[in-house]
Amino acid sequence: MAGTRRRTARGAAVATAVLLGGMLPGAQAASGMQEIDAGLAYTCDFPEGEHPVKVRIAVKFPGSAQAGQVIQPEDMALDLTLPEAATAGLAGSGAAAVSAEARLSVDVAQEGRSARAEWVGTAGAPVPVPETGELTLSTAGSVPYVKPGAPGELSFKASALSVELAVRKADGTPAEPPSVSATCVVDADQETTLATVGVGGGAETPTPGPSASDEWPDDEEQGEPVAPEIGKRAKESVSASAPSCVGDPMNEEGRDMVAYVAGYANVTKLDGATKFPPACARIHTYDGENYFEFPYVHAILNAAIVLDYQGKPQLPPTRGTFLTFGFMPTTATLEMTQIPPEPDSPKDRNVVSHGITDLLNGGFTKTTTTVDMDFVLRLYDVEVNGVALDVGKNCRTERPFRLSLAGLGTWDAEKGNVGYTVVTGGTLTGSVTIPPFKGCGAEEDLDSLFTASLSGSPGFVKQVQGAPCVPSTGGACTPEYQPQDIPKASR
Repeated sequence: MAGTRRRTARGAAVATAVLLGGMLPGAQAASGMQEIDAGLAYTCDFPEGEHPVKVRIAVKFPGSAQAGQVIQPEDMALDLTLPEAATAGLAGSGAAAVSAEARLSVDVAQEGRSARAEWVGTAGAPVPVPETGELTLSTAGSVPYVKPGAPGELSFKASALSVELAVRKADGTPAEPPSVSATCVVDADQETTLATVGVGGGAETPTPGPSASDEWPDDEEQGEPVAPEIGKRAKESVSASAPSCVGDPMNEEGRDMVAYVAGYANVTKLDGATKFPPACARIHTYDGENYFEFPYVHAILNAAIVLDYQGKPQLPPTRGTFLTFGFMPTTATLEMTQIPPEPDSPKDRNVVSHGITDLLNGGFTKTTTTVDMDFVLRLYDVEVNGVALDVGKNCRTERPFRLSLAGLGTWDAEKGNVGYTVVTGGTLTGSVTIPPFKGCGAEEDLDSLFTASLSGSPGFVKQVQGAPCVPSTGGACTPEYQPQDIPKASR
């Protein structure tokens, strides 16, 4: 078995490279623009059912480019037209105005090799929901650049689409639910090619290195084309609402990444949820284990995730409101401090990702990831029914507790990456049980008050990790080496 595992290391590396394809750096742009205005039909799975959605995509592409140079699409606009049935569903839920964020997957292909880019369009002011008829939502945004590594025609094809609607009531406050999400598939039997760009041989084509083993087929032999590289979105910078999360570009091994995470944590006793704003996560990967069990390639990745807020291993503090004893509104600042895993310790790495690639099924890959993080929760700045309650400086859980999260991701040639992997981001779900509190109360013992209100039954947790920035390559990074992708918390 040991010999088999060594022979299949090349295949596992290729499978990993597929996941990392969206994180490569780029250079400068090409010239001559062509204007594209395309209409496509999608079917979107809204909470109340499926609805047809018309999508209009406008964007400018260079008419031609050279191998090794960046192709930068510009002026991307994406309009969504919801049918009357979907509009009626929004109006029936009390929605008076809606704004949208659209994420369009675009497959970039050249000479049989492809990569997937994500185009993100966001709306400005909310649009009123009409009483009858269709609803059109306009979004716009910048998109990633693409760098072809070889000459040959480069095509851009529209693929999967996800939509998130921010819903507001007539008084401007968020509706319930405050957002509506839908995943969409492009209807069959229609041309999805948005543009083609002719690529000349003006730059030197990269030469792949030697094969790791003659016993494992090497699909990057000399002279074969390489997949286009997907770079950063144009003119993108980190939102002022996100904390600093700067990576170290001098880490040449590429083991370190930084990513933003955001999410909600439910307290079962209170039948409510607390929203945690975007936080910085530093990810260090270790040597993995790759082995072969025909027809499967197994790739096991171990990593350590440590939170970083102003130099401390914690989430940004957030305000939460709960009902003490079921009727008394209590508001407090929640501070979640992580007990970090021991650096470079094999027994304390808190992330395990196991990917299985089926060689007989088109390279279909299924990846299961578990993340275990230990925390201590502290409460301060407490108010009960609007009146300050002095709980002291050390009102916290009496012991650390574990937050266990899991994510599932898949990859295939048709859909690309779906779900969660460490290197692409996505949604993680799990649960946490809060221990009893101690040290609460400056002049009186308030431990039992918070223990009765918050501790005990497991609560559901949903966290969204954005695509990581890889500082050593600049992939998915801003010019300041911070992550481009700032996820939105969703329930």
